[in-house]
Amino acid sequence: MASLNKIMLMGNLTKDPEIRVSQGGTTVCNFDIAVNDPIKKDAGTLYIRVVSFSRQAESCGQFLKKGSPVFVEGRLQVSSWETDSGQKASRPEVI
Repeated sequence: MASLNKIMLMGNLTKDPEIRVSQGGTTVCNFDIAVNDPIKKDAGTLYIRVVSFSRQAESCGQFLKKGSPVFVEGRLQVSSWETDSGQKASRPEVI
C-alpha cells in the first residue's frame, strides 16, 4: 500500500529560532509557527514546531526572527518524551 507524508503550512514565528549543534556535528534549528484557519476565523490558532537541519537550519537562524512570515514544507513526525514529573508528552513536528 502506498503512503505519503507531506505537509505545507504558512504562518508566523512565535519566537526567535533556536540553533544548536548535535553530537554528530549537524546544525539543528527549531522554531514554532502560529497557523490560523483561513476559512474558520474563530477556529483558534495552531502552534506547530518546525525542525530544520544543516545549511537550511543555518539560514533559518540567520534570516528568521519572531513574527517572520514563513511557508514550510516537510513531513509530519510526532516527538515523544517523558516530563520531569514522569508523565508522557508528545507533539507534532514538521521536519
